[in-house]
Amino acid sequence: MRHQDHDEPYIVIEKHNGGVSDFLLGALIGAGVALLFAPRSGRETRADISRRARAAQDRVRDVATGVTDQVVDTFETARTRIEEQIESARDAIVTKKEQVTRAMEAGREAAQQARTDLERRLAETKAAYNAGADVARSGRSVPVSAHGAEDADT
Repeated sequence: MRHQDHDEPYIVIEKHNGGVSDFLLGALIGAGVALLFAPRSGRETRADISRRARAAQDRVRDVATGVTDQVVDTFETARTRIEEQIESARDAIVTKKEQVTRAMEAGREAAQQARTDLERRLAETKAAYNAGADVARSGRSVPVSAHGAEDADT
């Protein structure tokens, strides 16, 4: 079976959450419709409009206060979390700094120990070299026979 294209119109429905602006728009439309269909005098209508406007103003103020409180609570929560993370980072930095300091001190001690050992070995090697040189010099003045005994002529 083949799928054929249809030129039929289609409808797109968008969903969105209502907010304060939708509430106010609805309140204004409702007030307008009420005015059109209300069988009252002008004075009664003006008083009713005034009363409804104050009620809408009170509701908007309540909603604004609620939103403000929610924003403040969210801000305070985020602020507390950020302060905790900053303190944690500071603690980690102090710990790493202490570790680096200890490692540097250990490295210095190890280098000093290696230097001391090297100087000691160098001194021992020099002493052995000088002792060997002294023996070699003294051995030149005393001839040695082919059999390893000293020659009596010298």
